Amino acid sequence: MQNDELFEAEANVEALERATLLSRHTDNNGDAGALAVASARGGIYSQDSSLDEESEDAPLIPPEQSAKSKPDFEGLPWWKTPSIYWLLPPFLLFTLSFGGTMVPKLNLILTLICQGYFTDRSINDPTFYFMPVVLGNDNPQCRIPEVQALVARFTLWFGLISGLLCCITSPKLGALSDLYGRNMIIIITTLGMLVGEGITIAVATFPDTLSVYWLMLGGVVDGLCGSFIAALAVAHAYATDCTQPAKRNVAFAYFHGCLFSGIALGPILAGYIIKATGQILTIFYIAVGAHGAFILSLLFVVPESLAKERQMANREKNSVKKPKDGRSLWLSLSDGWAGLSEGFNPLVPLQALIAPVKGTFQPLGILYPTEEGSNRAVRMNLVLLSAVDTILFGVAMGSMTVVVIYSNYMFGWGNFESSRFVSIVNVCRVFMLIVALPIITRLVRGKPGSKPQRNSGCDGLDLAVIRTAIFFDMLGYIGYAVVRTGSLMTLSGAIAAVGGMGSPTLQAALTKHVPPDRTGQLLGAVGLLHALARVVAPVIFNSIYAATVGNFTQTVFVCLASTFGVAFFLSWFLRPHVYLDEPKPEEEHSEAGLTSTANDDGIVR
Repeated sequence: MQNDELFEAEANVEALERATLLSRHTDNNGDAGALAVASARGGIYSQDSSLDEESEDAPLIPPEQSAKSKPDFEGLPWWKTPSIYWLLPPFLLFTLSFGGTMVPKLNLILTLICQGYFTDRSINDPTFYFMPVVLGNDNPQCRIPEVQALVARFTLWFGLISGLLCCITSPKLGALSDLYGRNMIIIITTLGMLVGEGITIAVATFPDTLSVYWLMLGGVVDGLCGSFIAALAVAHAYATDCTQPAKRNVAFAYFHGCLFSGIALGPILAGYIIKATGQILTIFYIAVGAHGAFILSLLFVVPESLAKERQMANREKNSVKKPKDGRSLWLSLSDGWAGLSEGFNPLVPLQALIAPVKGTFQPLGILYPTEEGSNRAVRMNLVLLSAVDTILFGVAMGSMTVVVIYSNYMFGWGNFESSRFVSIVNVCRVFMLIVALPIITRLVRGKPGSKPQRNSGCDGLDLAVIRTAIFFDMLGYIGYAVVRTGSLMTLSGAIAAVGGMGSPTLQAALTKHVPPDRTGQLLGAVGLLHALARVVAPVIFNSIYAATVGNFTQTVFVCLASTFGVAFFLSWFLRPHVYLDEPKPEEEHSEAGLTSTANDDGIVR
């Protein structure tokens, strides 16, 4: 018996020695020690269960290595250290100028199209007389179906052109921000909007020389530069660089709060400015100045969040990745014809023609990673999170005009009542974003530590906030469908505003699933989905409203609430604490032939 106990003790010592050796060489994002002990004891280690016991305060760099590898910005003065609080004030100015020009630009388009319509009609019919159309005035003579149809068609094409171009450029700009820094890409997007406002000023100043369709050029430039969708995505990437994962949802909420503050306050401020000056062009000059100030602040005030060393490392890593087929479209087409003597293959040129379309959606591949370190749980989380986020964004974009038109039809609301409704809803949304969500996060997660934190996937708080937000969104839109008074309509909007916490939390959770050097690429892919939703959602929901108004007018809100129901159902398939491991160089694994593998469920064996 004593010999047996001695042999058993020796076996335990050997097992623990193997566990210690394995913990030094296993590549599993800091979970190697737990894996080794579990292996020594003959058990099975689950990534999920380990992370449930871990705090997000776990250091990114082990204590024994932290003295050797310093953070990117250690030792810099405070005015050169990146922080979201550097970017938030100029970003608020950016959103105010964006929101402030929305209504004046629509009125300007209406005035110019109306003026052109009456001018063309008077040329064709010399006996036709019309009251002069004055830029910036009410112009009641323009409230005729023919002009309204022309304006609707123009705005549809404007949004379609800008949105489709944004689909192409937004993911590319997001990926470029990983290579050349966040500030430079935000400057590019702002320049596109500045050029658009400049074209608007030129068209409004010389309406007899420049046609209203020159505004389409502004939409093209805006789309090519990524528009506000790319700017918001890269701003989120900036926040990701300088914010701990535990606080990332709060940082994203601040940026969303700036966006909705700009949409809510911008039109009100623009209205007062136009009323005080009597000139509609004044607001566009102010917007140009605001965009210019934003660019100057990014150049000279706001510190870059992506250190030069990390930019160079990302570029070097990116240069290693070669495309599978770098042939040009012309060479691919010629290959199809070159085989005429051997039998023409029509699929070759057809594939070459389809390739650009496939290339547009290629950035979405980051949402379904298959490389080393990924597993089925990570892929499912990324797909579900992006799908739910796109649903929420698409419903917000698609219902924006429908709610205003419906309230005008059902309750006889004018400009004052509609503006009050929009202001109340957006104030409630901003309150949830910049007050309620930070307080909830602080109470649940506590004060984050000063040590760097590693990504650990979304946690229980993220999932609770996401599901709660979707539920309140769904409840608010059910209220839109059933209420029959204006006051209850406003209450339903305030309830739906609680759902404003969902989008920043979803995007923050997405960034917790990928390594830091792929954050811009991920958020660029999200920008592609947002751009698609920006194009598709308004067409779908406006078409539903147009087809059902007068019969069962609330059909569109039933459809919107059902869409939230689908998102709520999908949210229950999200799993906490799964993330994409970043593989280390192979030489770090090779010692002693010790390896570990993860199966598709994220279980390491």
